[in-house]
Amino acid sequence: MMEEVQDVTSALSVHGHNIKVMDVLKDGDTLTFVIVSQKVSGTGEYHVDRTYDDVEWLQQHLFSQEDVPGLHGVIFPPIPAKPQVNVTAKGMKQLGFLGLGEWQPYCKALETFLRQVASHDLLKKTKAVEIFLTSSDPPGRQKVKKNIFNWLSQAMDEMRKEGHKDVDEFFQAQRDQNLVMTGCTKNATERFLEVVLTEQKIAVACGHFSAALHLCVEAGEDPVKQAFSRICVRLSEVLESMKKNMMSVAENNVSTLGLGLDLESRYQEAEKEMLFRRTCKLVELETARRNAEKAKPVKKAAMEEVKKAAESEFDHISRVAKQEIAQFESDRVRMLQQALVGWCEQQLLTAKESADQFDRYLQAFRGMA
Repeated sequence: MMEEVQDVTSALSVHGHNIKVMDVLKDGDTLTFVIVSQKVSGTGEYHVDRTYDDVEWLQQHLFSQEDVPGLHGVIFPPIPAKPQVNVTAKGMKQLGFLGLGEWQPYCKALETFLRQVASHDLLKKTKAVEIFLTSSDPPGRQKVKKNIFNWLSQAMDEMRKEGHKDVDEFFQAQRDQNLVMTGCTKNATERFLEVVLTEQKIAVACGHFSAALHLCVEAGEDPVKQAFSRICVRLSEVLESMKKNMMSVAENNVSTLGLGLDLESRYQEAEKEMLFRRTCKLVELETARRNAEKAKPVKKAAMEEVKKAAESEFDHISRVAKQEIAQFESDRVRMLQQALVGWCEQQLLTAKESADQFDRYLQAFRGMA
C-alpha cells in the first residue's frame, strides 16, 4: 500500500496532453485499463493498470483538497459513468454512447478525462494525479478522505438553495443559460443515440436479409434457376455491403459527434454543480452577515471574523469560477467544432466509398442483363 497522499506536488513528470488509454482487459466483471503516459524527461513512458475504482479514487482526491483556495469554483472534468461488462438497459441509459462498440468509445472518454485533469492548472498539482499516472501500485485500495463536497447529501439537504437569486448578474445569467443548455444538450445526445441504435438495427436486418437470400440459391441445370440464383447471390452481396456501410456510419457517429455530445452533456452538468456550490457559499455568506449584524456585543468580534472569512472565501471562489467559465466556453466551442468536423469528414469518406462500391454492383447487374 502506498504512502498517504499529500495535497499538492510539483509539476507533473508526464505530458498531460498526451496520455493514452491503450487497452481494456477483462477479468470476469472487472475491467482494467492500460494507461500510457510519456515522461517529460523524454526517457520513456509510464505504463500503469487502473480499474474504475482507481479513477474514482483520483476524482475523490481532487474534490477533497480542503486547503486549496477557490476549489469550489472549479469546473471539475466530468468522470465517465461506471463501465459494465454486460450492459443492461439501465446501464445503457447511464452510459449512452460509452456503452456502444468494443470499448473504444469508453477508452476515449476516459482518456479525455485524464488529459483534462492533467492539463488543468490547479488540479494537475495534486499529488494524487502524479501517483495515478506513474505508480505501479493500485491507488484505489487506499482509504480515501471524506469528500468535502459530498454531492448527494448536499443536493438533498440544500436543494432549496438552487433557486436562490444571485447577487452577481454574471452568475445569475450563467445559471439561467446553464439550465437551458443542460436540457438541450441532454435531449440532443439522447436523440442522436436513438439514431445510432436505429442504424445498428438496420445493419443487423441487412445482414439477416443477405443470409436469407442464400437460401434461395438452387443447384441444377435449369437456366432460369441458374439465373435466379445468380441474382440472389449478387443481391446478397449488395445487402452485405449495405450492412457494412451502415455499421461504418454508426461507428463514425459514435466516435465523433456522439462522444462530442456526451462530453458536452457531462460538462454542462459539471458546470451546474460548480454554480450550485457557489450558490451554497453565497447563502452561507449572507447568513454570516446577518449573524454579525444581530450578534450581541460579547460575540460581535467573533461573528465579524466569521463574516470576513466567508467574504474572502466567496470572493476567491467567484474569481476562480469566472476564469473557469471563460475557459469552459472556449473549450466547449473547440471540442464541439472538432466533433462536428470529424463527423462530416468521416461520413463523407464513408459515403464516397459506399458510392463507389454500389456503382460496381450496378455495373455487375447491367452485365447480367
